[in-house]
Amino acid sequence: MRRKGILVFAAVPVALTAAAYFLMPTDSAQSPASPISASQLAREEAKERAETERAADEKTLASLPPGLAAPVAKELALKITATAEFSSLNWRLGYGSVEDNADGCGYTAGVVGFCTGTHDLLVLVERYTEAHPENGLARFLPALREVDGTDSHAGLEGFPAAWKAESQRQEFRDAQDEERDRVYFDPAVRLAKLDGLGPLGQFIYFDAMVLHGPDPSPNGFYGLRERALHEAKLPAKGGSEKAYLDVFLDIRKQAMLRKKSTADTSRIDTAQREWLYNGNLELRTPLTWRMYGERYELP
Repeated sequence: MRRKGILVFAAVPVALTAAAYFLMPTDSAQSPASPISASQLAREEAKERAETERAADEKTLASLPPGLAAPVAKELALKITATAEFSSLNWRLGYGSVEDNADGCGYTAGVVGFCTGTHDLLVLVERYTEAHPENGLARFLPALREVDGTDSHAGLEGFPAAWKAESQRQEFRDAQDEERDRVYFDPAVRLAKLDGLGPLGQFIYFDAMVLHGPDPSPNGFYGLRERALHEAKLPAKGGSEKAYLDVFLDIRKQAMLRKKSTADTSRIDTAQREWLYNGNLELRTPLTWRMYGERYELP
């Protein structure tokens, strides 16, 4: 998850209360509570809806086609995203990938770019260690907790080699897949369906979730979605699917251009936007696109 400045609590489902207040971090018992803005509350509600089963939502979702969640469509989505993340259609190359992209997120590793600086890599290793205590990454947990939220490598000497070695184990590959789906893919597809989006829109949400992070900060996925809602009506509320996605992609592109590490907007300009303008809202194959100047095709 390649973004900087994530709030650590954002990686877990947000519990909303009627009062809607957080306490400010301070040693003083007299410090006043800091009210959540309406925008922040809306983002947190959207995140909770994407991650939590609700009777009304489940009824709606049950009435819809599987969309991107269908196995063939999901494989397609992973291949497309892999061309942006790994410059290859083979998304499984990501299991063993680990590097520092000098983007403020520390080490980026795994199938969706889990990062030592953005909490999701720590959660992955913690959950994996609970299931497989004698693994080659468990010894880095104290250091991973220390560097969480920073780009530091302190205490992580030997971590890249250990990650690559552990990625040869099927158990760790399965753990990466499970965490990708739990944190990124399933919530993105779920919310896209509830927003009235078809397979292309579901993929656009997933790709945005991977790049911008599934957190309710202004620059996270939910912040981008909230800004789009101010400019276009959701299809689920009678709006045009094409118009809404066009606005969402505009806002994504602006966010990407603000950071050097994401300033190449090929994934929007020569892929997602082209499919949108061609009217391929179902993300039907054959597909062709360019990523960083290289041409890809899926029959």
